[in-house]
Amino acid sequence: MNDTNDIFPAPDSPQSTPPPQAVRVSFPQSAPYVTYAIIGVTAVVFLLQVISIVIFGRSSGGMDLVEAYGALIGSAIRSGQVWRLITPMLLHDNMFFLHIVFNMYALYSLGVGLERQFGHRRFLVLYLLGGFSGNVLSFLISSRYYSYSIGASTAIFGLIGAEGVFLFQNRKLFGQNANRAIGNVIFIAAINLFIIGSLPGIDNWGHVGGLLGGLMFTSLAGPLWSVESTFTGYSLVDRRSAGDVINGAAAVLIIFGALAILGMVR
Repeated sequence: MNDTNDIFPAPDSPQSTPPPQAVRVSFPQSAPYVTYAIIGVTAVVFLLQVISIVIFGRSSGGMDLVEAYGALIGSAIRSGQVWRLITPMLLHDNMFFLHIVFNMYALYSLGVGLERQFGHRRFLVLYLLGGFSGNVLSFLISSRYYSYSIGASTAIFGLIGAEGVFLFQNRKLFGQNANRAIGNVIFIAAINLFIIGSLPGIDNWGHVGGLLGGLMFTSLAGPLWSVESTFTGYSLVDRRSAGDVINGAAAVLIIFGALAILGMVR
């Protein structure tokens, strides 16, 4: 999916009967600066966490000062601190450095290709919605069992779900490669949910929520590429409109926002 040039079947012509021929078209080539920016901001927040430990130490619950104000804590959200449904995706375990390393590597691996396909703004919306939906489900279920939850994996699972839906909806363009790529996405999601997610201390419901948010948003607002002929050759055109993106984002926000409200008033 990260390839910049692929060969797709040319669009059918109503005036010809021969089978469609393969044509070469280019995917968008813009630099994935939103992915880089998210990695940069997350790294800065992690550095602030480390600095806060040096200056202030840890709380009795083992949290640093930044975690104390931004981690997903069920009781704090129910008291009105709703920003905790967003901020946990920027926080990581400062006692386990590989936590942020693994998450940022996954973000880079998935984000570079997805951002080029989705565009900068739509990709940012996808990432935030994946993190939000994952944190909502974590708030509803996991916060009963864990004192707090942090990590970008909720948003990253949103990217996994988005990649699977994107490949499925555009499978005619990718040909035989689509089935193999979709199978890889399903395999990665299954390994993370059923094997890694079963390990102690893993907030698997947050992963499930992020996956659902990414699936839902991309189903409604993800790119639908088609090959169209022009005077200069062939080009890829996204059939999704700006209105589709707004409606898709609104659907995810309304559904998971309603779940969050339900969790706050129950």
